[in-house]
Parts: sequence; structure tokens; C-alpha cells
Amino acid sequence: MSKDGLGIFLGLVAFSIASGALGYASRNGVVLGLFVLTSALGLFTLYFFRDPLRQPPADPRAMVSPADGKVLDVTKVQEPNFIGGEAMRIAIFLSVMDVHINYVPYAGTVSYLKYNKGKFYRANIPSASDENEHTFIGVESDLGKYAFKQSAGLIARRIVCRLKLGDKVKTGEKFGMIKFGSRMEIFLPSWATVTIKEGDRLRAGESVIAIANEK
Repeated sequence: MSKDGLGIFLGLVAFSIASGALGYASRNGVVLGLFVLTSALGLFTLYFFRDPLRQPPADPRAMVSPADGKVLDVTKVQEPNFIGGEAMRIAIFLSVMDVHINYVPYAGTVSYLKYNKGKFYRANIPSASDENEHTFIGVESDLGKYAFKQSAGLIARRIVCRLKLGDKVKTGEKFGMIKFGSRMEIFLPSWATVTIKEGDRLRAGESVIAIANEK
């Protein structure tokens, strides 16, 4: 289980035990109902914050998906904030049932990091890319710059990013999560060749989304 959900889980377990004991002792149906509800929420929390073992591919040129989910689109865009030019944007939608732990797509150094307050629109609509609350991360790799963005959604209201400027990161390294349904985007310049398409299902830290071109 991810440590990001441990506090929530333990709180629900404590409330469930207390309400169960009180409800049993008093034979109070309402309190027993709270016991059932909090027990169910505790089980869902345990499932949602699961932290499965992921193994990055052995190929040093492989770029991995930063998130579980479905590819919404693969589109050529202008990325002025960090890359400063044309890039291929891969947008991934994470449903509430997906693993929400996020992974670094490719090794390098974190050289840009910006948090932006915003809206909480549904994460699978185009306007969510620019208008929703998000954290934008830029990485300088051996081959050049690339970037990725954690975006909140209608239900997701908490973005966790443990990266700091100057951090050296590895391909497939865990760096945070987005709590509940959300969106992740990756911006890749011409030195990377995209290997996925719209509609593909991805596994964070394992699925290859692009191959870095050799120098």
C-alpha cells in the first residue's frame, strides 16, 4: 500500500472499530450502518492506494509511461514553458480504478518544476489540460529536454509530487501520485519516437511509450 493512503486507511479502520463496538454494545442500527460504511470505504482505500511491483524495461532507450490508464490522444503541440517548441503530447486518463502512483518516464535531471492552481473539470476532456490544477515537471536528459504534467480531475483534488529542482531521476522511479481520477501528459521532442497510439492501455513504470533516438 502507498504511504500516501496510510493515514486515510488507518483513520477509517479506527472509526470502523469504534463504531462497530459502540453499535454492537448499544444495538444501534445507525451506528452499525456507519460501521458497515466505513469498513467498505476502508477496503476501497486499501484497493485504491495499492502499490504493485513494477519493473522498468532493460532497454536504456525505452521511455516508460508515468501513469496507469488509457491513452486519450497523441498530438503534436507547441510546448513553450520548458521545451520551447514543437513536441508530441501523450495524454493519459486515469480512472478511479487505476493505480495512481506516478513514475518518471526517462532518466535525467529535474530542471523545471511549477505548480499551477486551477479548476477541477473532468480529466478526460481537452480543456482539462490547460485549465485544471496541475504540476508541470521538466527533465533534462542526456539527449535533451522532455516534460510531463500531473493534472487533477473532477474527483482528484490532491496532487503529490516529491520531486525537487536538481533531483537526479531514473527511468521508472516513483515520484508521487494523484489521488483519485486524474490525467497525466508527457511532452516529447523529436529525439524520442512515440510507440503507442490513442486507445492503448498502459501500465505505469513498465509500458514503453517511446524510444529515445541514438545520438
